[in-house]
Amino acid sequence: MTETKQIFHDSEADRAHRAKWYLGRAAVYTVLGLWTVICLFPIFWTLTTSFKMAPDVMQGNLIPWVDYTPQWLGWRSLGLSPDTLGSASTVREQFLLRFWNSTVVSVCASLLSLVLGSLAAYGLSRFEYRFGPMKNDDISFFFLSQLILPPVVLALPFLVLYREVDLLDSRIGLILLYALTVMPIVIWIMRDQFGSIPTELEEAALVDGLSIWGAFLTIILPIALPGMVAAFILCLVLTWNEYFFAALLTSTDAVTLPVMVASQTGSQGINWWSMAALSTAAILPLVVIGIALERYIIKGMAAGAVK
Repeated sequence: MTETKQIFHDSEADRAHRAKWYLGRAAVYTVLGLWTVICLFPIFWTLTTSFKMAPDVMQGNLIPWVDYTPQWLGWRSLGLSPDTLGSASTVREQFLLRFWNSTVVSVCASLLSLVLGSLAAYGLSRFEYRFGPMKNDDISFFFLSQLILPPVVLALPFLVLYREVDLLDSRIGLILLYALTVMPIVIWIMRDQFGSIPTELEEAALVDGLSIWGAFLTIILPIALPGMVAAFILCLVLTWNEYFFAALLTSTDAVTLPVMVASQTGSQGINWWSMAALSTAAILPLVVIGIALERYIIKGMAAGAVK
């Protein structure tokens, strides 16, 4: 009888434990679901607005085929609707030029900052430096502190400098500036990545006859690849979406997509459908890259957390 009661109490405790576990999991997934909706809603709003007519935008209709009938107004204004793709379009040519400018500038600036920043981060993680009273940690923080400066503080100096060296309205000018602005992020991320890699691997490579550069290129870089990919994507997102310096330092030839998006205003106000279509076209490449390289992003962000 006593054993039966004990088994009954154990089963009741197990059921209560399972119920508490399921409730906890349900609460977690509910919160995650709500947060997902909050995060994805701006993308949903942008995508649906590109298919709305002006009254639908003003009335705040949200659900396609329920609140409104989707139209190609926003995409037609860019020459990207099915009925305009076969004909010549000045607006489409301008869009493609701006898209190409953004692609070249953001990719080149991200690659340049990744190469230089990774080399600097490797040096800071493997060697001891001293610059006056500053040591490695101080030097690393100095690089990161450059992000504290608001862009408007640098506007006039760069405007004067680029006018003197003839880099206004040029892709190379934006590439150099963007690489400079995102390099501190690369240094900070990659220093942690290299610091999590045991130095014994390099010592073994040196014993086998490799040089410092050989060990860095053949041993260290493949291990740090996920972190490099994560840093590259972060730099790509930041440079792709940068507006202030692009609007300040370009006028015609090197104008990027963010500047074109911000220019979608007319005499009667903002053309929300055109702006939404442009924004959707600007977001899409980053979404594709993020999905394609998701595993590298996760590995890169998690690397170095556990040593």
